[in-house]
Amino acid sequence: MLEQNILIIEDDSKIRKLLKLYLEKEGYDVLEAENGEEGKQVFQKHDPCFVITDLMMPKVGGEEVCRWIRTELKSDIPLIMLTAKVTEAERIEGLQMGADDYIIKPFSPLEVVTRVNTVLRRTANRCGKITFKGLTIKPVRGEVKFNGTLIPLTQHEFKLLYFLMRNPNQILSREQILGELYPNEEKSVIDRTVDVHMGKLRDKIETSCDTPVFFETIRGMGYRFVAY
Repeated sequence: MLEQNILIIEDDSKIRKLLKLYLEKEGYDVLEAENGEEGKQVFQKHDPCFVITDLMMPKVGGEEVCRWIRTELKSDIPLIMLTAKVTEAERIEGLQMGADDYIIKPFSPLEVVTRVNTVLRRTANRCGKITFKGLTIKPVRGEVKFNGTLIPLTQHEFKLLYFLMRNPNQILSREQILGELYPNEEKSVIDRTVDVHMGKLRDKIETSCDTPVFFETIRGMGYRFVAY
């Protein structure tokens, strides 16, 4: 399943708690930070799939947090800015920094929830961890863990696993997988390459290749990631 944990960075504790209440009612897991400095620490520890940050905060402001996420971390996770700034130029500046949306204070918490849902639908391929049966992939960080243990994968193994986990319980043909892994080299790469990558994934992740838990071979059709 797609884990949707949202980090709220806001120095006003009343606003932070109110947003947390409404977002948790919607089914999101919510992380909190009271300033940008703390927000960076929480971000690095928990790898959220969405950030809501106030712009004007002590120590480290929302603008610096946004630049840090976009420039230093090179992350494109969805981000909404909250601010009392009201001029058109200031709103445009926030969007140009990399924000996906910009909400002016005061606001209704229901409006924020609606904006979060809308941005997530629009940016579904940019956020979140995917977890099934103890196997977690974090596309933003390029990490894979099984029951908390880091699994080192090559670039193509990671792309293959991510493709499979984005399409759980679906049969994916070798042709589809080749198109995903080698979009510009499909003529020069043979089907056997997929089998090799899949074999290596099984060696690294499955506890027993005789009774696979995650990767199912569908004879004559392709492979399926078993998520149930």
